[in-house]
Amino acid sequence: MSYDDTNIFAKILRGEIPCHRVYEDADTLAFMDVMPQSKGHLLVIPKAPSRNILDADPAVLAKVMPIVQKLAVAAKDAFDADGITVTQFNEPAAGQTVYHLHFHIIPRYEGAALKPHTGAMEDHGVLAALAEQVKAAL
Repeated sequence: MSYDDTNIFAKILRGEIPCHRVYEDADTLAFMDVMPQSKGHLLVIPKAPSRNILDADPAVLAKVMPIVQKLAVAAKDAFDADGITVTQFNEPAAGQTVYHLHFHIIPRYEGAALKPHTGAMEDHGVLAALAEQVKAAL
């Protein structure tokens, strides 16, 4: 399958849909997940188009992975998390629903289950405040 530039992350990259940005450089964008599974759940995406890790240019992966690590550390610090889950899905059978390569960084807390990743969107004021916490930890 080929890359579809009408996906929601492509629209975010073009500025057609707003997001709560926490980090941006020439190659990468990170922002709060609007349907968080845990307090501080954020997403990291490369700016280069690729459907998922299966078709990503290795040079793109080489640029995005240090940012995933940097933001995982920042999220753990910002939210005093006990741990961090990093997930990345490839194709429908694996749970991928947005077809632009992306990494979930999910702060985890001892004894707290993840919330379902459903259509329930978080309040934008809450997301803005959480984004500021990550930025401060960077």
